[in-house]
Amino acid sequence: MTRTKIQEKLFALQDEGYQAFSAKLIPTVAPAKIIGVRTPALRQLAKEIMAAGEAAGFLEALPHLYHEENQLHAFILSAEKDFDRCLAYVDAFFPYVDNWATCDQMSPKVFSKHRPELLLQIKRWLAAEDTYAVRFAIGMLMAHFLDEDFDRSYLAMTAQIRSEEYYVNMMIAWYFATALAKQYEEALPVIENKQLAPWTHNKAIQKACESRRVSAAHKEHLRTLKIKTF
Repeated sequence: MTRTKIQEKLFALQDEGYQAFSAKLIPTVAPAKIIGVRTPALRQLAKEIMAAGEAAGFLEALPHLYHEENQLHAFILSAEKDFDRCLAYVDAFFPYVDNWATCDQMSPKVFSKHRPELLLQIKRWLAAEDTYAVRFAIGMLMAHFLDEDFDRSYLAMTAQIRSEEYYVNMMIAWYFATALAKQYEEALPVIENKQLAPWTHNKAIQKACESRRVSAAHKEHLRTLKIKTF
C-alpha cells in the first residue's frame, strides 16, 4: 500500500465536521494537515496496513504529510512486539510528533513486559529537550508505574520537572491527579508541600477533584491546598 494509496483511503474516510473539531482540539497542527478521520476508522486502517505486511515500510517513511498519517504511525508502532525495535521506532518518531493527541496515542503494549528496561528509557526521555518526548515519558510513568511497580521516587522524579511548555505541565498535572487516585498517601505530601509549579499544582488538584476514583473526603482536603494566584 503506497503512501498515495493510504492518503486516498484517508480522504475517502474524511468527515469535514470532525476535521473542524479536530483543528480546534489540536491547535499545534495546521488545519490544512488535518483530514478529519475518526479514531475507529484510523484503527481499522492501521490493522489493514499491518495485515498487509506493510507496517515496517510505513513506519520508516518519515516524515508523513498529514496528521492522520501520524496517528496511524502511533497505532502501528504501539502494536510492535519486539521491545528494542519498538524503542527505535519511538525515538525515530519523536522529531515528527507535533501534538498531544499523537503523543498520547503511542502506547506500546510490549512495554508492559519490559518495565525495568522501560524505566531506563523513561529517565532518558525525561531529560530530553523535546516537549513530546518528556510528555510521553510522564505518560509511560503514569501507565506503567503507579500500580504494582510503583515507587515513591517516581513521584519526585516527575515533581522536579520545570517546563514552560503547556503540554508538559498538563501531563504532570494528569500524572499527579492519577497518583492521588491510586497512591494517595504517597502522592499527597507532594501536594501538601507544594513541590509542583503553582499552575501545575492547582491543575493536579482540579483533575483529582474531577476524578471518580478520588474519595469525597480526599477531594475536600485537596481543595484546601490550592495555591492562590494573582
